[in-house]
Amino acid sequence: MNALEAEGLVKNFGGRTAVDDLSFAVPQGAIYGLLGPNGAGKSTTLRMVVGVLAPDAGRISLMGGPITRAGLKRVGYLPEERGLYRNMSARAAIAYLARLKGTPAPVAFARADALLEAHGLGAAARKKIKTLSKGMAQKVQVLAAIAHEPDFIIFDEPFSGLDPVNQRVLEETIRAQAAAGRTILFSTHVMEHAERLCDRILLIAQGRKAFEGSVGEALALAPSGAVLETEGAFDLAAALGGRGFAIEPTGEEHGNCRWRVKLENGKGSRELLQACVEAGAPLALFEPTRASLHEAFVALVGEGS
Repeated sequence: MNALEAEGLVKNFGGRTAVDDLSFAVPQGAIYGLLGPNGAGKSTTLRMVVGVLAPDAGRISLMGGPITRAGLKRVGYLPEERGLYRNMSARAAIAYLARLKGTPAPVAFARADALLEAHGLGAAARKKIKTLSKGMAQKVQVLAAIAHEPDFIIFDEPFSGLDPVNQRVLEETIRAQAAAGRTILFSTHVMEHAERLCDRILLIAQGRKAFEGSVGEALALAPSGAVLETEGAFDLAAALGGRGFAIEPTGEEHGNCRWRVKLENGKGSRELLQACVEAGAPLALFEPTRASLHEAFVALVGEGS
């Protein structure tokens, strides 16, 4: 069963279309990434999914049925606009939001304490939100989204504002929630997080779907490449001119020239190596490289999207 199905979603703001005929499905138990640049329509899409905004057209099925108040109690949601009661303590803020989702007060406070301790915030449990750093406050809000142990967790740009160490901690939290059988949907404009975490992804640009599928399927659509080093002043670009390789110099290393080659139009690293041998290129280094998810996105929608 799919935890979420969206079909033909449209959302307009005045004369601007933020989401345009968007359809996708989030399988139950998956870590699913909603990816795209800032302004692509990610937050608008998630707000429609949790009922904050009503679509102008289209259909949403959440946990097998329409969006209802009872159904939303099974959902944890971290909005893009962070906001906790600044005069509440960290544990009180987490427990309060868990209680709004139906968790009994003693259980809510026990979970708040356990989550804070497990995520290195035990010493801050009774400190007011307004005294915490931005990163600590954000971690508290992440914990508040999962304290009622929802079946479906939705994070809108959860990594924004976190330092690299806490980004890794959040990735571990997402993996742990998925390992507990929960479905995760998160949006981000930083492709590296999705590349490490996601089972499936949805790439959107200007409110429209550019791609939906696995990370591996997306990477297969982008050109792979290779890093080469030639001895002396050998001009690899001139030697392989006309063979269909996109070659650019990247500098010098110990008197040798370094090159980056994009493998496009079905060409592979074997063909590149063979072409180098035929051209008599004095290779000191030949290192195939894998395409990144960012490169896949650029290949699908263009650099300016």
